[in-house]
Amino acid sequence: MTKLFVGVDVGSASVRAGIYTMEGTRLAFSVRPIQQFHYQTNRVEQSSSDIWQQVCTTVREAISLAGVQPQQVVSIGFDATCSLVAVGERGQPVAVGEEGDADHDIVMWMDHRAGEETQRINATNDSALQYVGGQVSIEMELPKILWLKNHFPERYASIWRFFDLADYLVWRATGVDAAGVCTLTCKWNYLAHEERFSQSLLESVELADLVNKIPPSIIQVGQPVGTLRTDVAAQLGLTPDVVVASGLIDAHAGGLALVAAAPEANLAIISGTSNCHMIVSKEAKSVPGVWGPYFAAMYPGWWLNEGGQSAAGALVDWALMQSDAWPALKNEADALGCSVYQILNQWVAQLESCEKYPTSQLHILADHHGNRSPRSDANARGMIAGLTLEKGQPQLARLYLATLQAIAYGTRHIIDTMEHNGQRIDSITLCGGATKNPLWLREYANVTGRAIHLVEEEDAVTLGAALNGAVACKAFSSFSTAAGAMVRRDKTIEPDAVHRAFHDAKYQVYLQMYQDQQRYQAVMQQTLVAP
Repeated sequence: MTKLFVGVDVGSASVRAGIYTMEGTRLAFSVRPIQQFHYQTNRVEQSSSDIWQQVCTTVREAISLAGVQPQQVVSIGFDATCSLVAVGERGQPVAVGEEGDADHDIVMWMDHRAGEETQRINATNDSALQYVGGQVSIEMELPKILWLKNHFPERYASIWRFFDLADYLVWRATGVDAAGVCTLTCKWNYLAHEERFSQSLLESVELADLVNKIPPSIIQVGQPVGTLRTDVAAQLGLTPDVVVASGLIDAHAGGLALVAAAPEANLAIISGTSNCHMIVSKEAKSVPGVWGPYFAAMYPGWWLNEGGQSAAGALVDWALMQSDAWPALKNEADALGCSVYQILNQWVAQLESCEKYPTSQLHILADHHGNRSPRSDANARGMIAGLTLEKGQPQLARLYLATLQAIAYGTRHIIDTMEHNGQRIDSITLCGGATKNPLWLREYANVTGRAIHLVEEEDAVTLGAALNGAVACKAFSSFSTAAGAMVRRDKTIEPDAVHRAFHDAKYQVYLQMYQDQQRYQAVMQQTLVAP
């Protein structure tokens, strides 16, 4: 029988499952929404039971849609957002919120409740922090765990295991008490190159007991954790013989698919609600404000640096909804049965036919949800300079274009910082939501001055999860071999040098806006602390 691989991708708002052949052909795809619980600014939670139910639903549906026999599926790979799951004795969920709802047992990656805890961890200046760009991010797991211990010590004491979401899914699927080197290294300050946690770091913030709440077995990328439990196989519509691969963070699954065939100097950008920028190298490169270097966390035997933007697609959506023209745009898109971005791109083209550079006087700093990289400043804020009384279609088109450009300038800032600190970036391969938007791809190419390569599979993250499973079950001997067979490049978007001077100028404005904002914050801080 033809061997098939299942990839399951749990994003911020949905679960996706795909069935892939050894040639990388996707036979079927299923998507289901998952819940988010927003209580107040910067607090976002999820439910592991809701997510697991949708995982089972999507896999069963994908198998049905593909019209294949369950016996043909030989492996399954899980990836997920780097969200924190709290599990009690006997596997029951533990509440992570102030409301005490046990079903809300996940602190989402985007949750920013642990600001004080983040500062406390970074104040240790522990040597382990040099392997995370100099300081932990508020989006990582140690600050969230410390917040839970500080606010709800009894709940913390009752927790049997803390899992990254991908590792939780692997545990639910296999029953094996293990975690992946990808999640622990990138989000838990595990030093993979030394195969240990920093005891001095944990002790300094009173988390020395955390090692007893983390799985004792750590599995490498591309390695099997076990096979499906019999009851889980029935839930998924598969057989118990299916091999389950080590869990991956969602961005890293996408990065694996994008770089595995040609890893050298190839920057992977995974675009979505947020943006991740992944580059691997044979030697460790320390880049201030950029996470890593992480050993073997995405590509076996290679070091990984990871930059990111906390709001990308989420920022575009937010910006559009601020305009008075948004309701009319949404209604028009619904009536035509098309995406709002198709209409917006037409509006931008009309604007550019009248003005060569419609955003020459409209500048946006894209730090609305803080700056993940390279400034590593959770307190950064977004800014807009150059507002007028313009309304309606022209205003929305201009704002939309400026927002796309601002996110691209943030990417350029990450690239410049990586290269300044020894990384070489010759090419960019991109996947995710931005691949469906030709205007955004144009701006990425023109702003960075680099060609943007796309892959044929539009959901490269799910493909990356399947790729991980394909190597774990030994269908392929290595990731380079697997990617050579399963991943195919599609089109390339070349930069237009005519616009280089314009974007160089706007990029300087972008960098200056952050400095200006720092001055504003300093002025207000002096006022607020004055006697």
